[in-house]
Amino acid sequence: MIAGIENVFEVQSIRRRAAGAEYGPLAIRGGTTFELSGRLRGPSAEAYQLVASHFRSRGYIAILRRVGDQDVITGVPGKLSAAPTRPWLALFLFLATLSSVLLVGSEQQEVGVDPLALLSGWPFAASLLAILVAHEFGHYLVSRHFGVATSLPYFIPLPLSLLGTLGAVIQMKAPPANRRQLLAIGAAGPLAGLAVALPLLVLGLKLSTVEAVPLGGSYLQEGNSLLYATIKMVMFGRLLPSGGQDVFLHPVAWAGWTGLLVTGLNLIPAGQLDGGHVVYALIGERARWLTWVVVAALIGLSVLWNGWLLWAGLVFLFGRRHATPLDDVTRLRRGEQGLVIALLLILALVFTPIPLVVS
Repeated sequence: MIAGIENVFEVQSIRRRAAGAEYGPLAIRGGTTFELSGRLRGPSAEAYQLVASHFRSRGYIAILRRVGDQDVITGVPGKLSAAPTRPWLALFLFLATLSSVLLVGSEQQEVGVDPLALLSGWPFAASLLAILVAHEFGHYLVSRHFGVATSLPYFIPLPLSLLGTLGAVIQMKAPPANRRQLLAIGAAGPLAGLAVALPLLVLGLKLSTVEAVPLGGSYLQEGNSLLYATIKMVMFGRLLPSGGQDVFLHPVAWAGWTGLLVTGLNLIPAGQLDGGHVVYALIGERARWLTWVVVAALIGLSVLWNGWLLWAGLVFLFGRRHATPLDDVTRLRRGEQGLVIALLLILALVFTPIPLVVS
């Protein structure tokens, strides 16, 4: 196994052991693993590709880590296979979600639940699903570009809710090769979704009206992020709500606002969220400590909106594990570090401290 990698890796020690534990992102059963400790010769990204190819031809997966002042290559028996796809399930869930979102959209129009009347919900449904589809397929297409096995997006219908859906889930069935790929995959979804959400929001606000808020009644008021408040100020010439008036959103604007909200939620830097992938790509294992900071911050924000308690619980339960690349030694280049900063800036602009309130 060593023969063939001497040009890219200086082996200083070898250790073998029975498989059956979890090695980084892979759970291995059976066979024998081995660890080569030493030092890479040359740039880690290129060296890892050569080592990985050499190991793969012999039925092993190569995992590269830095331990202390040494580079450690772990060879585990097996191969990375393409993710099994279930297109019919994905299509069924998408159609169910479409029906659910159409129902919510028609209720916004107050036309009842007549099957034909449901079609009146198409402005909201088409806009919201366009944003969500762009987000999920941003992840999917970039994953496939890098050859990372990824499931199709599975949309989650939720008809008895404000939006008609809980969004969608997509799962990497195999780890990315390095942090650069992890960053690209994590960033693609929020950027693609935001690129669709912003023009829809502007269009929707053009179709919306500024009216006096109901006196003695109640209405659902969407929260302001820095970006959303700025866009409204540019379009309407003042900060809203103010002076007893607010903008009453057209369904397309509701979808656009939701797109900003979803982008902010996904960019929270914790665990399996897109923001978790982004910060792990930058700082590696230290991102695990950041998760606890995020949980504490969400608990603190619950003073403003109690829904953050649910998010804090979800991050605590599911956010402590990060997507770990096979090569965890290769660092981001300067332009990629700039992309991380840009994404964190987007998070600051679109994050909504109080998403919804009944006024």
